[in-house]
Amino acid sequence: MRCPYCQKADNKVVDSRSVDDDRGIRRRRECLGCGRRFTTFETVEQMPLMVLKHNGTSQVFDRNKLLNGLIRSCDKRDISLEDIMSLAHEVENEIHRLYDQEVPSKAIGEVALEHLKEFDEVAYIRFASVYRRFTDIDSFRSELDTLLDKK
Repeated sequence: MRCPYCQKADNKVVDSRSVDDDRGIRRRRECLGCGRRFTTFETVEQMPLMVLKHNGTSQVFDRNKLLNGLIRSCDKRDISLEDIMSLAHEVENEIHRLYDQEVPSKAIGEVALEHLKEFDEVAYIRFASVYRRFTDIDSFRSELDTLLDKK
């Protein structure tokens, strides 16, 4: 690692810390040439997860799309943004555990629904109504009955 100030390659690590839920390491370094300190970050390089859409196309997984859907399903509920972001993180982690490079869009919705079922039942029904494209009251009632039967 070259010093960004004097460009010398001789430096020592002064401090190391885990960052981003143990997904990376932050290292504080001191240049042995000029004595100045700088910070570096080390993370595992991952291949982007590709989402296979219903129409056959694919696109890079976008955590913000998942987060926006979860936020909309939790709208006007007494749920903090921090809790919703934590939920999105859990869903994303499970998707990465289950799929290496490609994930069907349907699987993302199913994983999100499983987590929402335990998180908040109203948010679950709201997310399901959009994700499963409820067209009438019977499909809505069927999902409610399924949820109530599992209790």
